[in-house]
Amino acid sequence: MEDDRSIAEIERDFLEINGMECVIADNGGDGLSEAVSGKYDLILLDLMLPGLDGYEITKRIRDKVDVPILMVTAKTLDSEKIRGLGLGADDYISKPFSPTELVARVKANLAQYERLTGRAPSFQDELHAGNVRINTKSRRVYVDEREIELKNREYELLLFLASNPDVVYSRESLYERIWGMDSLGDTATVAVHINRLREKIEKDPSYPGHIQTVWGAGYRFRY
Repeated sequence: MEDDRSIAEIERDFLEINGMECVIADNGGDGLSEAVSGKYDLILLDLMLPGLDGYEITKRIRDKVDVPILMVTAKTLDSEKIRGLGLGADDYISKPFSPTELVARVKANLAQYERLTGRAPSFQDELHAGNVRINTKSRRVYVDEREIELKNREYELLLFLASNPDVVYSRESLYERIWGMDSLGDTATVAVHINRLREKIEKDPSYPGHIQTVWGAGYRFRY
């Protein structure tokens, strides 16, 4: 739950790159309704939300369901963090944070929950796109059931595009999401990685069926 849409979308994108499915709620009421539905493996909860704040939402979640709660807060006072943990939050992460730290915290809390309960989180283990199969647990990619070798950035770029089919992303947007906002480099590297991926997964890289160019806009993934 995050009321700043741009921040929420960056958080969602990095989590989806790592094989997780996410739903965004931008106000306390809608977020609480989703959280107590029992459909989620973890709740990522900003403290400052319109409607109900994070403290009240944490209390109500704990009255209804048993799910890890990771609080996101811009507050720096230890008393505020202690209050959140006292109401039932499992962990907290303070803004500003890097997306990679967020992913690591989410994975750590899910792993701890699994150890305590014996229940595994419901990640989407595989994505299928025609003759392309992506196993998100092993980070392996198969084309016509033959494994292909991808470098780390190539894999992350492919997984992100395949997780968001038919959405057009500009070079700048892809660079920000895959390489990170603080990375040093040129967005031309996106085109280089796109071409490498096409060489590895497309039947005819000159006429790609999966990773398509939308002229003047960017790239999209088609199933």
